[in-house]
Amino acid sequence: MMRVRLVVEYDGSDFAGWQVQPGRRTVQGTLEAAIARLVKSERRIVVAGAGRTDAGVHAEGMVCAFDPPRVLPLTAFVHGLNALLPEDLAVRSAELAPPDFDPRRDARGKTYRYRLWNHPVRSPLRARRCWHVRGPLDLAAMREAAAHLRGTHDFSAFRAQGCEAKTTVRTLRAVEVRGSGPELEIEVEGTAFLRFMVRSIAGTLVDVGQGRIDPARIPEILASGDRAQAGRTAPAHGLTLVAVYYGDRTKAHG
Repeated sequence: MMRVRLVVEYDGSDFAGWQVQPGRRTVQGTLEAAIARLVKSERRIVVAGAGRTDAGVHAEGMVCAFDPPRVLPLTAFVHGLNALLPEDLAVRSAELAPPDFDPRRDARGKTYRYRLWNHPVRSPLRARRCWHVRGPLDLAAMREAAAHLRGTHDFSAFRAQGCEAKTTVRTLRAVEVRGSGPELEIEVEGTAFLRFMVRSIAGTLVDVGQGRIDPARIPEILASGDRAQAGRTAPAHGLTLVAVYYGDRTKAHG
């Protein structure tokens, strides 16, 4: 059996997230339809992803895999699919994968990047990719708060209500606030993430930067396990899945 691993990039603005949903435009559904056309299959070809990005979230390096019913050159799964896909979704690379490769279960880590436009005037060119934060931000305080989030912690205070993860303990290898304005980035690398975790971290760091939360309170917030103690949830459109890591710690992006 042939299993193909793809790395895909998409602008999530006009998608209702990754996962197939009846009657809605999703990344998974759009990709599956294009693959079925390419291989001339009337049956659904399931594409398994490394995660489920929410509506409005973007990706530079989403990893996914599927089993084509017929053998084609790997280049066909790049150029052929890109000829069929809409402008806001593209395949960056394709390669053969072991028959038992599972993009989600085999992943050993991910990097997310949250973008901010910190300026009094909004930027139309950045409107779909950056959260517009008008007031000044204390970057030193944000970096102090970010340092408290690195390492292994119970991140219950930074997850969405209704999150059904079996464990809320996660390890963050890096939480960095980059730039000096007006365009800023919050980059988070970890082994795994809870739902809305990165957006909750980004919103909390912005609240720290605006003086609403003291950076020294982050350990207390983590210990509380109370979502209400942390900051707001940042909007989806500022978030991008940058890369997924596997056993050899190499990035799986094109």
